[in-house]
Amino acid sequence: MPDKTKVHTQYKLNNGTRVPSVTTVIGILAKPALIHWSWKCGLRGDDYKAIRDQAGEVGTLAHQMILADLKGEEVDTSEYAFTQVESAKHCYSAYLEWRKERGLEPILLETPLVSETLMYGGTPDYYGYLDGTLVLMDYKTGGVYQEAFIQTVAYRELLVENGYAPAEKIIILGIPRNEGEKFQEITWTNFDPCWEMFKHLRAAYELQKQIKV
Repeated sequence: MPDKTKVHTQYKLNNGTRVPSVTTVIGILAKPALIHWSWKCGLRGDDYKAIRDQAGEVGTLAHQMILADLKGEEVDTSEYAFTQVESAKHCYSAYLEWRKERGLEPILLETPLVSETLMYGGTPDYYGYLDGTLVLMDYKTGGVYQEAFIQTVAYRELLVENGYAPAEKIIILGIPRNEGEKFQEITWTNFDPCWEMFKHLRAAYELQKQIKV
């Protein structure tokens, strides 16, 4: 039986020094949408942490299903709740509908990478060809926000540093978890501002650790 307990990937330099992940670095950004959402949950008397964790499990399982499809494997869902499996299946069905007429030729699938220069790590969802174009693709099941573009551009630079050709485009797939949401395919090529933003965030992350209250 699978162990679905989340074990966060540890990223290390060649000398063994641990470095933060892309999502950890970006995590220092304020998230007004998340704050507003948690406030609305509180007004309804809902536990926003429980809802967030439930959504996280659905997103994790949906990612596993997509990865298994691309690898030609099966996913064991036995340790997930029925409602989580059904929501993840909805995500997966939307993905399958999208990919029916798309040409996918993966090169890397969820492969951890580390930057020795800027000292951070990350695991891109998909790097390879989409309809003949070299792309970096990321799947989002909880909405697409500004940080998604910063995140994927940081992944793009990770790939380049590790000897891979630069992706011509970044594709963000906003995958719906229920009937009330729409499938999104967002193409992004404005790399420079996102990369500059990430570099500033990486520096701010280090400075933040030095400020002790």
